[in-house]
Amino acid sequence: MAYSKSICGRALDLAPARWIWFPSARTLPNTFVLFRKTLTLKQRPRRATGWVSADSRYLFSANGARVQWGPSCCDPRTLDADPLDLTEHLREGKNVLGAQVLYFGQGDGTYVAGKPGFLLNLELEYAGGRRELITTNSDWSAYLDRSRRPGQYRRWYLRALQEEFDARLFPHGWDEPAFKPGAEWLPAMELSAPADKPPLCSDYPDSLTDMTAEAGACRIVAREAGPMREELVRAGAPVEQGRVLWSRDPNDWFEMRTPCFEIRKAPVSQARGEAWVLPANPDARTGHFLTFELPEQITGFPFVELDAPAGAVVELLWQEAHDPAGKRAWLDTHFHFWARMTCREGKNRIETFDFECPRWLQVHVRNATRSVTVKSVGVRRRMYVWPNEPRVRCGEPALQRLFEACLNTLNNNAQGAIQSDGARERQQYSGDGMAQMHSHRYAFGEPRLTARYLRTMSSGITSAGYFLDAWPAMDRMIRIPERELNFAPWGPLLDIGVCLVIDAWHHYFETAALDPIRETYPRFVRFAAYLENLRTPEGLLPVEDLGVPVVWMDHYAYKRQRHKQCAFTLLAAIMFSHALPRLAKAMGLRADAKRFTAIGRSLLKAVTHKYWDAKRGLFVANRPWQHEEKETRLDDLSLAFSALYGLCPRGQTEPSIAALAALSPKQSPYFLNTLLKANDVENAKRKHANGEPELSLSYPPNQRWRYEALAQFGRADVVLREWRELWAKMPSVLLNKTIAEEWTHEPDSIKQWNHNGVNPLSVLFMDIAGIRPLEPGFRRCRIRPQLGNLPSLELTSHTPRGPIQFSAKRQASGHRLHLEIPKGIDAELWLPGATDAPSGLKPLGRNKKMDVCRYRLPKNARFESVVPRSDKNLSVRTAYC
Repeated sequence: MAYSKSICGRALDLAPARWIWFPSARTLPNTFVLFRKTLTLKQRPRRATGWVSADSRYLFSANGARVQWGPSCCDPRTLDADPLDLTEHLREGKNVLGAQVLYFGQGDGTYVAGKPGFLLNLELEYAGGRRELITTNSDWSAYLDRSRRPGQYRRWYLRALQEEFDARLFPHGWDEPAFKPGAEWLPAMELSAPADKPPLCSDYPDSLTDMTAEAGACRIVAREAGPMREELVRAGAPVEQGRVLWSRDPNDWFEMRTPCFEIRKAPVSQARGEAWVLPANPDARTGHFLTFELPEQITGFPFVELDAPAGAVVELLWQEAHDPAGKRAWLDTHFHFWARMTCREGKNRIETFDFECPRWLQVHVRNATRSVTVKSVGVRRRMYVWPNEPRVRCGEPALQRLFEACLNTLNNNAQGAIQSDGARERQQYSGDGMAQMHSHRYAFGEPRLTARYLRTMSSGITSAGYFLDAWPAMDRMIRIPERELNFAPWGPLLDIGVCLVIDAWHHYFETAALDPIRETYPRFVRFAAYLENLRTPEGLLPVEDLGVPVVWMDHYAYKRQRHKQCAFTLLAAIMFSHALPRLAKAMGLRADAKRFTAIGRSLLKAVTHKYWDAKRGLFVANRPWQHEEKETRLDDLSLAFSALYGLCPRGQTEPSIAALAALSPKQSPYFLNTLLKANDVENAKRKHANGEPELSLSYPPNQRWRYEALAQFGRADVVLREWRELWAKMPSVLLNKTIAEEWTHEPDSIKQWNHNGVNPLSVLFMDIAGIRPLEPGFRRCRIRPQLGNLPSLELTSHTPRGPIQFSAKRQASGHRLHLEIPKGIDAELWLPGATDAPSGLKPLGRNKKMDVCRYRLPKNARFESVVPRSDKNLSVRTAYC
């Protein structure tokens, strides 16, 4: 097992390759161009490797075989080049290299803007050492693909491509050696951008935005993340079928959302082996549909294979969650999850060019002059190639299912970048996405995705000094003028920028890798200066009237925007007092560290003066306005921040932890609103009669702060209880094997069933097994098991110095703990302060704040002991075995 090296993207110069495009002076949005190169090889090369890139996306093939898709989302000024290996694809004789390139033009949630282009540099090495270089230039042939209409409209503001494909116009077999290009194929046009710069630097006109970039700020970088793999996942028999009766042209629905159809469920297909035959329906106002279910929600490219007459129209629709027994049989939501194919005669296949994240697929057939045979429906699943398979085994089936849902969610969201979700936005976020990054490093031993995230996300810093909260993303860039003219309530989220800096500290502390920090640190310094200049006369950070940016924090935990000031200022104090000084010291910049620490202390002093309730011993979110508002409001983020990072005056954390432990999410105002929305008025009245709690809890992805604070102060019992009562019972866990964004989420809705809140997995490693570094890169670490009444737990926690093997099995007196510590880690075992010392272990002292005793574990050895159960209300003696 290996722990991947955390690197930052290195600059590449792919000369003598040239950027190429279809000969033209204007390119419309969503234009597809095919590039083709014929090679005649006297012998098969023993190695064929190189680099490939495109703006905006490419699908590369060799001799008709699909090879890879890319690049992942990246800043257009620092475009990724993907490694390419064709060793197994080339042969002696005639070969054809092919690339299908899509230029988005108009922005996407994972793409800002740019200029079109395709670039390849491939080196062939033969037996005997002879080498040959294959590069893009005007010798390549280019074809404007009108089977996908140039200028096609966008799906919605976060997705550039609404895909429509006319199989009658496509040059089938174009990337195979037997294909003979006609006059429609032209010599490729070489662009002016050099091979070490993205096409954004070329003089090709951008007719949409007139965008360009200074060459000095641009480069091509080697993708630092690992490769992707693909596998076909086929659905079984249809679980639902029927007719669609259109009262108007179906395009009125697909393009304008005009209600104009009626669904009638009924058997409409006949099974023929593993295929399904639909009858002819030449009437344009009648369609047939089949609905298919996948084993779990997955990310990939939906497809359908069928035999159909020329001119038949097939819409392939997909959805995250669906209830066949419900009232809604049509899968199309307002996110427009569909692609369309107009068939040629005979065999047809539609596969989406861009990836999606469905569990349900629906095939809608209309305009068929004869019967249509649906042969196969499924998804070409796209998965990251992790350096290690995760090992997480829990003896409690419901919790094991929860952890497997976290792992599947991580697979769905790791698409060469760290996505916030699989289906709707697919963007990079900090804050509520922190748990994904911890999980990558702990469960998979993979820091490269986080390193790439830090580089690409931090490149979205504005001239004013604040970060765009999702980057690269066109919608975030557009938010700036929208906010300037008061056209949008949301702008760049400043708290996400603060969390980005904290992400960088976590990454360095867990990996000791400085490469990603060297590039991002100057951006963090600019952001710190921006925040410092924002401070009010009271010394706090404002959360209202900020101009373009805004402060989010959470959308459940606060009744009013001004209630967020306490939590936001505390979060910034953490950034200044903890994250930035440690990063500065790692860079050898002690003066910076001293300055940041002083700012952090000043922020803490100001927020304590305004929001600390000395009588209650905790921060009160509305303390300045309690009399005016006639109530007291607490928020879980302020309480968790202050306890976790020692921000409570005189170390008085007990009231905060007690408040965090006392309230379950089921008692929060959010659940009251959910009951009202579901028309469960009686339960809502009953809950309201009991009084609204003064503490508001954040939405699920933000619960990680609360869980970490509870575990740090010995209340892991609360964490385990909520995992059992809430998380393990989430519909997404039970049905889709994923973690949803919300506590409650309905099928056939716009809810996100695959989101980034994999908190149970990160907290399992870091706080239930209790494995955390004490020095950067795990040179020293602590293991503080808080296993409660778990029957058993086995996991492998990956570190840069090797894997820590952890297993525990419940006994009458606690859990028998087995540890294997790799060489090079100075590990400590932390146990509750009231327990007896395990014999043979050297005591290192006591942590009074956490009420634990510390013991040194033997290096590079196996250790077994019985550790006490960590239920708060249990007191069991420890025995050493």
